[in-house]
Parts: sequence; structure tokens; C-alpha cells
Amino acid sequence: MMKKTAVIDVVGLSESIISAEYTPFLYAYIQKKQIQKIKPPFPAVTTTSQSVYVTGKNPSEHGIVGNGWYDKTDSEVKFWKQSNPLVGAEKIWEAAKKKNPDFTCAKMFWWYNMYSSADYSVTPRPQYHSDGVKAPDCYSHPADLRDELQAKLGTFPLFNFWGPNANIKSTQWIADASIYVDKKYDATLTFIYLPHLDYCLQKFGVDFEKIKGDLQEIDQVVERLVSHFEGKGAKVIILSEYGINNVSKPVHLNRILREAGYIALREEQGLELLDPGASRAFAVSDHQIAHVYCPNASVLDEVKLLLMQTRGVKKVLSGDELAAFHIDHPRAGDLVLIADTDAWFTYYYWLDDKKAPDFARCVDIFKKPGYDPVEMFMDPKNPFIKLRAAYKLARKLTGFRYRMDVIPLDASLVKGSHGSPFCDEAYYPLYIADNQSTDKMEPTEVYSLIWNTVFE
Repeated sequence: MMKKTAVIDVVGLSESIISAEYTPFLYAYIQKKQIQKIKPPFPAVTTTSQSVYVTGKNPSEHGIVGNGWYDKTDSEVKFWKQSNPLVGAEKIWEAAKKKNPDFTCAKMFWWYNMYSSADYSVTPRPQYHSDGVKAPDCYSHPADLRDELQAKLGTFPLFNFWGPNANIKSTQWIADASIYVDKKYDATLTFIYLPHLDYCLQKFGVDFEKIKGDLQEIDQVVERLVSHFEGKGAKVIILSEYGINNVSKPVHLNRILREAGYIALREEQGLELLDPGASRAFAVSDHQIAHVYCPNASVLDEVKLLLMQTRGVKKVLSGDELAAFHIDHPRAGDLVLIADTDAWFTYYYWLDDKKAPDFARCVDIFKKPGYDPVEMFMDPKNPFIKLRAAYKLARKLTGFRYRMDVIPLDASLVKGSHGSPFCDEAYYPLYIADNQSTDKMEPTEVYSLIWNTVFE
């Protein structure tokens, strides 16, 4: 016997932001359900958290040590890869299919969604044209589902999914697509990713005057999804990957390593590029976590000592400590750093903004050797920045090449972050459903709770 189930991932949802005033549906909903805090996965970032939930395993087993890592074979930093085989453990839908061949799974925008063994899937996938234009699009399985969805709902709003124009449009599109897919395929288990709160909370932190509108918007989307799935007799699980706490201290690890002589650079057309393969030590920053790779093992101890003395660094893991935090995997850094609660790690390595690489001022999630939340801002110091953006958009629409170089280089703009396991419990991710586990459940327990909901 299988029970139809929907798992709705509301990114950034934590106890700190649920209220009768700004999230009336969620506030009322949790009064009727079991609500539990999940101990933050480590690291508490999107790809790792989701991989823990769908495998029931830690990064030491499934291999997703963060949103990005240094590929030691290619000598390249890789972020936001999409191939599902990167997750090196059996997924819940694969195990469920073995138990009951009639089981089906829809995976709507959960990460590592290309070439997945899920029956139905949709994920962001822009087109990169030969003239340099990045066109909004998505990828789906079956392939024709993409065309159906975009004919029905319009082109996937990629530029509202991330960047300075990120807003409710992308989350609404995902919700609408999820309902469409459910009506068409009626999957046993549906995973839905709603990113909306990621934007405002990283930009502004928990500042209700600035985020109240965003809270109301996501509350309405969640209500519509819950109403749809419960109307079909499905069990609904609402959860989050992490909560987002306030921060005020960006820490520039690569600048510290550079000044100490560990970073190697290339200069091209007067701009500096990090050369990880030639560096003795460098950091791949990911919110409040950073992987520090030391290709030259002889400097490991001195690099560790340097970083332990760095303001904003709470903990430096190495050796057996990596195993204790379940992140001992070949993809992980030789050192893994955790930031203080009010700090986060940038990828910045240049010392002079005039020599920053050209992609630093653009939304470019693949070229940057680390995660960059500053991509959500347009340069506030330029009073003409919106006119500049409009001009470049006009060039795009008329077929000319363009470079949307409107992103500031001011990390102090970011007011919220996540990733650390040491955050206050008010910022723990949540699990809201009919069934429950122990108080402050381990993140690996989410798998079994979903399983038990489907096979009750």
C-alpha cells in the first residue's frame, strides 16, 4: 500500500520567520500538524541538504560536500553541477521502485535533476548561444514536458530565479509547473523546490520591514500547493534545508591566503584570475563553509594555523575532525572551515577592484571559484545602474552582444547567510507533517520519515 505524498521544500523556512501576521497560512497550518526542528545538515547548503534528505546518508557517503568543490582531476572549481549521478548513494525513489514497481516520482527543481532516475523531472537549464547570449530555459524528463510547460506557463523565468531581479515569479512558475505535472502524471511522490525566501533573507536578513512582502508571497504559494495536494488525498510534508541568520562580517579567505603567499594568479588583459592548479593553498567558499585545498601538502599545518587565527573563523576541521562531521570525502577540502555565526566567506581574491575579473561584476555562477550572494544586488553606488541595465537589456533584445556587468563588489551588502551547524535553534530547518521523530531530529532521519509516509 502506497500513499500519495508531496514534499514541499520552502528554502530558508525557520521558526524565526513564521508568524500570524506575515505567514498566516503556515502559522495556522502548523497548529494542526507536527512541527520539528532538524539539526542543520553539514554543510547546511542546498545541494548537500537535499542529497542528505533523498539518500538518508551523509556527505562522506553520497559525496555532495557543498554546492561546489575543487575537481582535482580537472584542476577546476565546479559549482552548481546538475548531473544526478554525482550523488553517490541510492535515492529514495530508487529504493521505493524496488519495493513497489508501480511507484513513481516527480522531482520539480530539486537539485541534481539532470539524468535522474526519477520518472519526471524539471530543472533550470539556460541556453548558451554561440554569440554569448544566455537565454532562459529549463530541462525536463520526459524531454517534451519542457515544451508543454513553457507553452502553458511561458518561458521559465530564469532571470527571476537568481540575480538582482529574483522574485516570486520563478517560485510561482515552479508551483504552477508542479501542479501541471501532478495533474498529468499523478506521481506517488513529488518533490517541489520553492526558492523565494533565499533571496530576501540573504539580502536583508531577518528584517521584517524589508521581507514582510516576500513572506506573504511565499505563504500564498505554499497554501495553493497544499490545497492542491491535500485535495487529491495526498500527504503533505513541508520542510526546509536550512534557516538563514543575520550576518555582518564577510571574511575574505583567499585574500588572506594570497597575502601569505599561497595563491597563484594569472593576469589577462589587466585582470586577475585565480589559478587553483598552481596554488599552494586556496579556498572554495560556500556561504558559511569553505573548503581549503592544499595541493602542496607540506604547507597544510601552517595554512591551518593561519586560518585558525583569522577573525570570523569559528572552526577549522582537518584529519579525523572531517570524519566526525561526516564530510571526509575525496571532494572535500584538506581543511573545512566554519564561520562564526555572524560571519560568512567570500570568494574574493583580488586586492584591487580594478583588477577584479570581468565575471565578478556579472551574475555568473559557474566561473566564480566560490558562491557569491552579492549577485542579488545591483551596484548601489552607481546612480545610473538601472539605466545601464536597461540599456544592456535593450541591446540583448535587439540581437546585440552584451555583458550585464551591474553587480557590485561590496560584500558588506549581504545581511543573511547559512551553512554552519552552530546557528541558534531559531534558525534550524523545519519538518512539518503528520508524522514525527525525535525532537531536533538528525537530517538523515528525514529520509525515513518520507519513506514511512509513502509506505504507511
